[in-house]
Amino acid sequence: MKRNLYNELLAWKNSPDRKPLLLQGARQTGKTWLMKEFGKNEYNRVIYLNFEKKPGLSSYFEKDLSPIQIIKGLEYHFDTVINQGDTLIIMDEIQESPRALNSLKYFYEDAPQYHIITAGSFLGVAMYGSFPVGKVDRLTLYPLSFYEFLDGIGKERYVQAIKNLDLSLIRAISGDYEKLLKTYFLTGGMPKAVAAFAERENFKEVRTIQNGILADYTDDFSKHIFPLNTAKVKMIWNSLPRHLSKEKKKFVYKELTDGARAYSYEDAMNWLFDTRLVYKVPRTETDKLPLSSYADERIFKLFMLDVGLFCAKSELDIAALFEPNDDLYGIFNGAITEQYVMQELRTAGYSPYYWGRDKGEAEVDFVVQWRNEIVPIEVKAGIRKKSKSLDVYRQICNPKYAVRTTFNNFGTADTLHSIPLYMIASFGEILSMSSKDSA
Repeated sequence: MKRNLYNELLAWKNSPDRKPLLLQGARQTGKTWLMKEFGKNEYNRVIYLNFEKKPGLSSYFEKDLSPIQIIKGLEYHFDTVINQGDTLIIMDEIQESPRALNSLKYFYEDAPQYHIITAGSFLGVAMYGSFPVGKVDRLTLYPLSFYEFLDGIGKERYVQAIKNLDLSLIRAISGDYEKLLKTYFLTGGMPKAVAAFAERENFKEVRTIQNGILADYTDDFSKHIFPLNTAKVKMIWNSLPRHLSKEKKKFVYKELTDGARAYSYEDAMNWLFDTRLVYKVPRTETDKLPLSSYADERIFKLFMLDVGLFCAKSELDIAALFEPNDDLYGIFNGAITEQYVMQELRTAGYSPYYWGRDKGEAEVDFVVQWRNEIVPIEVKAGIRKKSKSLDVYRQICNPKYAVRTTFNNFGTADTLHSIPLYMIASFGEILSMSSKDSA
């Protein structure tokens, strides 16, 4: 599979300021495959250490954290020579070896000529704390985006049409894009699920894989969490479909159980955030930059890491999305499409917030910073066009750009840009093109 992060790995390799790299991501997002594929393609030799499968490898870090001594030990163990420029050292599941984790500081300070990539799931890394501040580079691998999914199932031409912004072609085959996006809603971006669909196009098999991943995550809760918080974490995790199916998707603690309060669930909630199995989208009431400075972290919406896992956890009937009835998207009041848009924005490098008023009379699904502008994004399932909350936001904040995303084709009216759901990750490029056309 093609992963967009590969290009960032190349930039890391060629950087004169390269540090040991920490590749983070939730479990089963494809970190190990990507590191090995990168090493195979870009280096003459790969040294692979997995501290979970072979805990004995930690012994090479126990007595001496001197990079030279560590390299000598690894050369002896693997019976090879580790050259500075043509060998990639991969340290997988590094959270299982705190001493190996600490060694990254000394590789940065004393031996930056060695190329080292480490990986650890957020579940494990959150338990051990952060890596040495300023001593490592960091990248995050998310589930496959919609564009990566298309590449993965052999639909590269559809991605190319979007990247070329060939609008006439995209309009002509919009029905294909709609079907492919519905397929992505069900399949999601977990690599194992995508690979299975690419080979056999069997949704039941995909759902079985997704349920297995969800079960693995639940098992990990008990492995990594202080026992008193396990039940609370599971309660929050299991509540996500219910919360996102509400018309107003703000997370409300008291809906977890009678008498629930934020302070009693704070540790469990923060743990889920640290794992990146759950993403927090805080509310902002203003239109000021930077958004992070004006957000109210106490009021937020929660989303899962992957739309396919969300559909599986919600036990969505696989046939429902393909019925010729636009109202079927009302099953979750747009929860599926909001989940999808959130992860597309995050994977594309944006930090989404949502806009709302205290009295709740208007609520825009997402606002993001693009260049030096705040862009409101209203998500509509199906082809529905009415956006009352977005209209309120535009009247109050008068944004230079506003986006409404549905299954409709392109359209522009004043500052409002209608962008198909299957192209929402490219909204920045589309706004750039529009601003050039109007100049």
